[in-house]
Amino acid sequence: MDKFIITISREFGSGGRLIGEKLAARLGVEFYDRSIIQMAAEKSGLSYKFIEQNEENVTNSLIFNISAASSFTQAMTYFDTPVNDKTFFAQAEVIRELAKNSCVIVGRCADYILREDPALVRLFITADLDDRARRAVEEYQYPSVTAAEKIRKIDKSRANYYKYYTGQPWGNLHNYDLIINTSFTGILGAVSVIMTMLEEKGVQGKAF
Repeated sequence: MDKFIITISREFGSGGRLIGEKLAARLGVEFYDRSIIQMAAEKSGLSYKFIEQNEENVTNSLIFNISAASSFTQAMTYFDTPVNDKTFFAQAEVIRELAKNSCVIVGRCADYILREDPALVRLFITADLDDRARRAVEEYQYPSVTAAEKIRKIDKSRANYYKYYTGQPWGNLHNYDLIINTSFTGILGAVSVIMTMLEEKGVQGKAF
């Protein structure tokens, strides 16, 4: 593969972001996660803080299908488009621009936005709830007594957001090329598994 785009969907606390960072380093390509928010803010004129606060939230309004607007500029012509939807379309256009080159992208429905790109590799990272709660406490300083509940709420929000904008169920195994449970593989083991799969597809990592 001359070009590849790896998208990572992940349950909260599963280590998906860390896996993405390590993959990008191994492959020698750019890694995009929260930096997409800043790019979308610059494109849309909305503030970084506003987009960050409204990300993964959805309204009860009727959104036109994602394919109905090929760009953020076109989406903005719909004067009654809810602001949350405008932030989504701004991020979608940024993602399409980033995907012109090989890269790793975490979240933001990138797997669906780029679904027609033949260079796309779609990953989903999961883990047992106990392990995710432990990571939330150790890495994000969540109170241990409420960590599991917070994780469930975040995952529900991600699932609702994904369903709202794509019409597809979040985490459905048929929507991904590889699903990895980091409770079984660990973070480094997950990276190794993914690298092996990519090498079978002709993608070579950096020599160390």
